[in-house]
Amino acid sequence: MTFSLTFHGAAQTVTGSCLELRHGRSRVLLDCGLFQGSRSLEALNHEPPPFDVAGLDAVIVSHAHIDHSGQLPRLAKEGYKGAIWCTPETSDLLEFMLADAGRIQEAEAERRNRRRDRAGDDPFEPIYTEADAMAAWRLTRTVPLCTWFEPAEGFRMRFWNAGHILGSASVEVEAGGTRLLFSGDLGPDNKAFHPDPDSPTGLDHVICESTYGDRARQKVTIEERRRLLEAEILAARTRGGNLVIPVFALERTQELLLDIAALSSSGRIGQAMVFVDSPLANRATLAFRKYADQLEDTGGRDPFGHPSIRYVNDVAESMRLNSVSGAIILAASGMCEAGRIRHHLFHNLPRRDSTVLFVGFQAEGSLGRVILEGAKRVRISGRDVQVRAQIREIDSYSAHADQTELLAWIAARAPITGSLFLDHGEAGAIAELRRLAESRGLARSLIVPEIGETWELPPGAPARRTKTGRTELRPALGRDWQNEYADLATSLKRRLANIRDAEARQKAIAQMRAVLDSYADFREDKQRRREIRRGQGRRA
Repeated sequence: MTFSLTFHGAAQTVTGSCLELRHGRSRVLLDCGLFQGSRSLEALNHEPPPFDVAGLDAVIVSHAHIDHSGQLPRLAKEGYKGAIWCTPETSDLLEFMLADAGRIQEAEAERRNRRRDRAGDDPFEPIYTEADAMAAWRLTRTVPLCTWFEPAEGFRMRFWNAGHILGSASVEVEAGGTRLLFSGDLGPDNKAFHPDPDSPTGLDHVICESTYGDRARQKVTIEERRRLLEAEILAARTRGGNLVIPVFALERTQELLLDIAALSSSGRIGQAMVFVDSPLANRATLAFRKYADQLEDTGGRDPFGHPSIRYVNDVAESMRLNSVSGAIILAASGMCEAGRIRHHLFHNLPRRDSTVLFVGFQAEGSLGRVILEGAKRVRISGRDVQVRAQIREIDSYSAHADQTELLAWIAARAPITGSLFLDHGEAGAIAELRRLAESRGLARSLIVPEIGETWELPPGAPARRTKTGRTELRPALGRDWQNEYADLATSLKRRLANIRDAEARQKAIAQMRAVLDSYADFREDKQRRREIRRGQGRRA
């Protein structure tokens, strides 16, 4: 019986992690995440599942981040009743992570349907609801690290510490005489809260994430990282406005709170006024408190109850923050694609005295990436916003291993007698990591899969591709036409106003209309020719 692997997501992109394993009649998913980033990429979330949900025997979740777990409620909605296997910590986090994702789906659908520019369009339907999310969470079954379990006939698996976030795991798989290791997301060495990643050696095939495959970060200790944060906080206070930090609710928020509490307690940032404006992050922090005795770097104390930190849950209180100055505001989502961070950006980006500090990876096409790359204007919920605030970045908080650490992790898995797959990364990051891995001879064969590809995984030999990928998805994996439209729309009025002559301005508008109309005419003419050819074929 063959053992095969199909990539349904996170291939040449960093989101939508979902892999399907087949052995005999058994079918298992590794992760089932949402696509995040450009609107074209997010549209993939609304497509029918690319696998037969009714035929699934089990689902394995590496960790609770939404790009790895956010489609689990969709499975429940489609009738999946099997087990969802994960670590105990991941199950605790999924209870509120998935519920929050369901609420966001419902709220986003309602918001889009209210927009004036969608008047007359078909109603926008949520992918799933909060009820679907809770149905999915109730399917979780927990297994501690390094404990073998059998999720489906012919499969044996165990979790290994991935060092990425609370409960995160790499997944070792045995099936049909083949040993496979799925890295999940790997944390960096010396990360706060968690020990360094650990996994077995001597494997047939390895799937390794490549998020930072093209970047070697400067190695900093936790104290050095705190000095960087201290400098940003003091500089923002000097400007007089707010310090707005887009955060991932899970892990990044808690790391920042750990450091802010330490800086505040030592008097290095004075009387800090910190607002954690994310109900999801606040619930995640409760989970961290539950496992506080297992966390490193806390000194045996609870840093999350520091008197300078205020947890905001009420919507009205969140809106009142729009009128404050001198505050540190942590709000989700980390890539600025949803949640309360968007209204904080709307109110603070135009302020020259405010600062926006990015502390996490920004996927290509996301609002956060657009801001970080220097956009002067952005669109937030259909409204134009001018960017006057200071835009800053600290990359020392990353929960992902960098290039050096990824290469070391791969080398430590030796020997890899079959193939090394590089996934969960943008094209440039994967290409550079592949080049370095090849130059060091880290595997007999290196494969950069595409979404939709299927590979047979024989023991002790390179993988064999048995199905090609969805090449039509390539344009959706980076900046798409909607990113370009937002860039054009936010500058269009200003650029027209710069044409001083009224007649020339009218001519420019007429030319733009003519160009757009010409494409519409081209499509109609193409459609007519196609119909004529069909008619000729029928007559023949």
